[in-house]
Amino acid sequence: MEKKNKVFEPIKLAGITFPNRIIRSATYEGMSDENGKPTEQLLKKYIALAKGGVGGIITGFIGVNEQGRSGSHMALLNSNENIEAYKELTQKLHDIGTPIIAQLNHCGGQTKKEDTGMQVIAPSKISDYKAREMTRAEILEVIEAFVQGIKDAKEAGFDGVQLHLAHGYLLSEFVSPRMNRRTDEWGGNTENRFRIVKTIFEKARKEVGNYPIIVKINGYETLKNGMSIDESIKIAKLLEKVGCNGIEVSNGTIKAGLATMRGNVPWEMIVAQNDRLNKMPRFAKSIIGTVAEKAFPQPQPKSLYNLDAATAIKKAVNIPVIVVGGITNIDEIEDIINQNKSDLVSLCRPFILESDLVNKFKAGLQTKSKCIQCNFCIIGIEKAPLRCYYGKVPARVA
Repeated sequence: MEKKNKVFEPIKLAGITFPNRIIRSATYEGMSDENGKPTEQLLKKYIALAKGGVGGIITGFIGVNEQGRSGSHMALLNSNENIEAYKELTQKLHDIGTPIIAQLNHCGGQTKKEDTGMQVIAPSKISDYKAREMTRAEILEVIEAFVQGIKDAKEAGFDGVQLHLAHGYLLSEFVSPRMNRRTDEWGGNTENRFRIVKTIFEKARKEVGNYPIIVKINGYETLKNGMSIDESIKIAKLLEKVGCNGIEVSNGTIKAGLATMRGNVPWEMIVAQNDRLNKMPRFAKSIIGTVAEKAFPQPQPKSLYNLDAATAIKKAVNIPVIVVGGITNIDEIEDIINQNKSDLVSLCRPFILESDLVNKFKAGLQTKSKCIQCNFCIIGIEKAPLRCYYGKVPARVA
């Protein structure tokens, strides 16, 4: 008997009904104003994704406070005005039938003083970034900021929240043995490094009850002394124990370059975005490109690079698992879902180019994303709202 295709069947996660198993992974949009309020441009993007068939949307990261903000156009949920704006946004998504989850984040060592006007803080002072070690009082303040963010997200009508424990941001810095070198109760063994996350869950549950809280974690880190799959399994089990409702599995840190989003080294876009480099002669730019490609070789493979970690975590826990990373075609998705390697899949770059990709897959009009993994979008977001460049440097920075 032919095995049933579950990809386009609904699935429930902590009471949230996703109409299919393909969701949009958190993707920083840069579409909030200087006060962190969502713009009309962001609403239009989400509506396009919803009408395009995505099973659900995880927002680009929303800062839990000003100090944790990365860039002047990162969203915030720290004012009544912003909460009301998000209420309108979530309601319009719900009218279409698409659930939306708010990703909450503090960017930690990856923030910049020139963006926030505040000191850059991290669990430990290490070479990966320019930050000073947090005090115990600051750790407790961040915990309260996350708890308040969860409460605000619930008030704003989000179906749930996702805490960002991946990609070398603050909570990721705490749980990573590479980035957390503390010797107090907030560092050392797995349980101590996890303490900040545990405390957030414990305090949040007292405030929001069984409101859905999922996380995004690094299944592994490609750098020495970073997170291993065995360590991520320990973290996953601790997450389940404290009441986490689901785990999205990714990888990578800022120090690891493009390990998180693999593909081409976008050196042309890097040069174009840098005023000094962009003034160089064409031959000099070509030399920079050659050096960049040799200096920053991309990890392999370029597809499904988090699947082994996600599958291992799924076997170790009883809560839903989502896998992201280099997933570009429907055959891969069907294999992942139908073989129970993960409960859902999430895509990032393919949806930047094709907001209606799920509808195309479902109708049989297309079997693979048109994304060429040029990674220009990663660099372009530093100066402009999120868009697909399709390997072409825009005229305004060329």
